[in-house]
Amino acid sequence: MFYGLSKFVKDILPKRLFYRALLIVAVPVIVLQLVITIVFFDSLWIKTNKGMTKAVVNEINTFIEVYSDEIYEKDEITNLFSIYQDLNIEYINDENFDYYYDERWFSPIDRTLRRELKSKFGTGKFWIDTTGYKELIDLRIKYKSGYFKFLIPRDRLTSSSARIFALWITVPAIIMIFISLIFLKNQTRPITNLAKAAEKFGRGEEVEEFKPSGASEIRQAGYEFDRMRKRIIRHLNQRSEMLSGISHDLRTPLTRMKLQIAFIKDKNSANKLSEDINEMEKMLNEYLQFTSSSHIEKDEQFDLSNLLNDVIKKYNNQNISSDISPRLYFSGRKNLIKRSINNLIDNALKYAKKVNINITKSNNNIFITIEDDGPGIPEKEYNNVFKPFYKINKGRADSKSSVGLGLSIASDIIRSHGGNIKLSKSSMNGLEVKIFLPF
Repeated sequence: MFYGLSKFVKDILPKRLFYRALLIVAVPVIVLQLVITIVFFDSLWIKTNKGMTKAVVNEINTFIEVYSDEIYEKDEITNLFSIYQDLNIEYINDENFDYYYDERWFSPIDRTLRRELKSKFGTGKFWIDTTGYKELIDLRIKYKSGYFKFLIPRDRLTSSSARIFALWITVPAIIMIFISLIFLKNQTRPITNLAKAAEKFGRGEEVEEFKPSGASEIRQAGYEFDRMRKRIIRHLNQRSEMLSGISHDLRTPLTRMKLQIAFIKDKNSANKLSEDINEMEKMLNEYLQFTSSSHIEKDEQFDLSNLLNDVIKKYNNQNISSDISPRLYFSGRKNLIKRSINNLIDNALKYAKKVNINITKSNNNIFITIEDDGPGIPEKEYNNVFKPFYKINKGRADSKSSVGLGLSIASDIIRSHGGNIKLSKSSMNGLEVKIFLPF
């Protein structure tokens, strides 16, 4: 039971910290306002109105009793009560007295007035209209062959203190909530800035010098994030420099080997050695590509459809077909996206005769699909192929060398843009690579 209640509370709670904190402030204020309002209406306003209504009903009853006494002049009595009791009184000689009236729900005036009149004059002896006049209440009392019509000022039956009380209780609550909004905004802003910086850094983008702010706990988290960021950047730079140095050191002997191969008379042996050297150079380039930093390139808005068309044109391959929606603008690092798509197309062309590429937009995502008619990949290997240096030998041609970094580089680039790559069996009985990019 408690688990179900906890799950229900989690589902209805706002997801953002700002709104949760606002609830912590606003809910107690609103509950307190409701309690105070209920107490006020129950103990003060309703009782006050009841006393005022009872006094007016007693005045009306007194008037009718005096009016019924034959020793008093009727008009004189009517004038006296009209002047001194603030009652507009009129006697109407009409036997057709309709005692039915439409009582408003949740109206303390209607309910209290009906009860007092019923206790004084009985059921079916009166008629009330509290809505016909803005400042007056129309009250009619059955009398002999006609009825008395009383027009009573509304403020004689209800206290104006309710409006004053409502202002006194509402205005401070609004001011308090407004001040809380400003305070909470200032308190949550450092957390929001820290989250944005972490998200930006996680995507591989350059983060400017981060300045922690806010409460001591938030500043401490900000300082630790900044230290972690600097350590990671230092580690990546050291790795890149080390591999760059290794690559430079290896390229020198490879160049010498190429020169020596040129002097070999046996062309078959020379060609085989040359192919091996080219493969080694390709491996070195892929290593450097995998470890190269993506922090340098800035985000820009570009037409993803045009980029994809340019990539396809570069291949100039009749085996590639495409269906590309026009004008799909995307904000990201253009060259990295291009590199990712190149890697995926290269991988498809290695093992397939036909490759189909299409790009579409749906809701908040852009979908790039690359499918081929090759041997495909076993479903159990879908997650493994994105690991660095992982290669599959079963069912895939190995005649062309591969270090096993193409898919890993492509996946890393797409994920840094907030997207994802999924593999599945294509409609061409090969492999389908679907790229999801947030629009």
